Amino acid sequence: MGEKVINAALLGLGTVGTGVYKVLKNQEEEMTAKIGCKVKIRKILVRNLEKAAGKVDDPAVLTNSWEDIKADPSIDIIIELIGGIEPARTYILDALHAGKHVVTANKDLIAVHGKELMDTARASHVDFLFEAAVAGGIPIIRPLKECLAGNQISEVMGIVNGTTNFILTKMAEEGMEFQEALALATELGYAEADPTADIEGLDAARKMAILASIAFHSRVTFADVYTEGITKITATDIRYAKEMGCDIKLLGMAKNTPEGIETRVQPMLIPSTHPLASVRDSFNAVFVHGDAVDDTMFYGRGAGELPTASAVVGDILDAVRNMVFHCRGRIGCTCYKEIPMKKMENVSSAYFLRMQVENRSGVLANIAGVFGNNNVSISQIIQKSKKKNRAEIVVITDEVKEKNFQDSLAVISGMSAVGEISSMIRVYGQI
Repeated sequence: MGEKVINAALLGLGTVGTGVYKVLKNQEEEMTAKIGCKVKIRKILVRNLEKAAGKVDDPAVLTNSWEDIKADPSIDIIIELIGGIEPARTYILDALHAGKHVVTANKDLIAVHGKELMDTARASHVDFLFEAAVAGGIPIIRPLKECLAGNQISEVMGIVNGTTNFILTKMAEEGMEFQEALALATELGYAEADPTADIEGLDAARKMAILASIAFHSRVTFADVYTEGITKITATDIRYAKEMGCDIKLLGMAKNTPEGIETRVQPMLIPSTHPLASVRDSFNAVFVHGDAVDDTMFYGRGAGELPTASAVVGDILDAVRNMVFHCRGRIGCTCYKEIPMKKMENVSSAYFLRMQVENRSGVLANIAGVFGNNNVSISQIIQKSKKKNRAEIVVITDEVKEKNFQDSLAVISGMSAVGEISSMIRVYGQI
């Protein structure tokens, strides 16, 4: 009797798809020992058959017809790596309804339509797995669902976008301005031709919606995540942060509070002693706080051909194990709660505020008065430079509600003595 073979279809042969193909090929010799059978890529859906032919051993597996895959009863697992909402959503729903297991890395789709896909998988008694949708090769979805399931998770935060972390690293270590660092990231392949999703925080926000949903067992969508990018961060901001013993990182944050779930993606000052401050270049890290485990951190490469393929193949092998042991759909949707979302105006942070003001007596007192009238406590006021009748000052606040700070900022921005609000950056913790 020959070895048992599970047939799979791969949708997409781009960077990650090619990586998955390579990793599965590398695992062929040990696969039976690991999971009890082999996995064979029977079909690969591509747009351009001729272009894709050079990437595979046997071009006969290539097709540009979804119907060829959908109608093939021998295919048990669909590996969706084309990305985007459509046609990925339609293909995945078709596959689930047909009783096929699905593995995907599609964060865009899950962050918006995750409930629909999970519900369909449950109704069809099949697996829907998406470890690669967040933080590339770093295991985080399965640890939250399984290894840390005995905890009440109160906070998940981290660096979940490698492109922005690379840019901020270059700005911090080499004194580059944002546009210069972005150009380098594009040249080296870290940034897409259109980097909007990365630099505006949208990519990170989708990932935080997924993490918050799993961590807190309550549905959080992309639209629920307050999002700011890094386009306004300057080399001057980073230099001042260093002087204060801090680094600037684009942080994704999700907290389960008595007032509801808060989810946000923002550039923040973080003390240089915090473990996340040492995460450099394109690496990602996710910091999790649980009531039993306390603090844990997951660190590694958050993107790339083989790191992301590692997570995808891990899901494939897990789905196959479930098939071998007849336990399909073993771990599905865990969103059994309905926790309200906390309004951003009620979220509390400390703030770093840099502004250009008239260099005359009474200005600082007036600014301090505005903050005091809005219940904003000032931790530090630092005068950084003077040029004739202008001075640059930096204000560091204590932790305060967003609404109170924004009310203060609206008044200060309109003061005749204030020439420019150069930057406003939130602070993680106290400095």
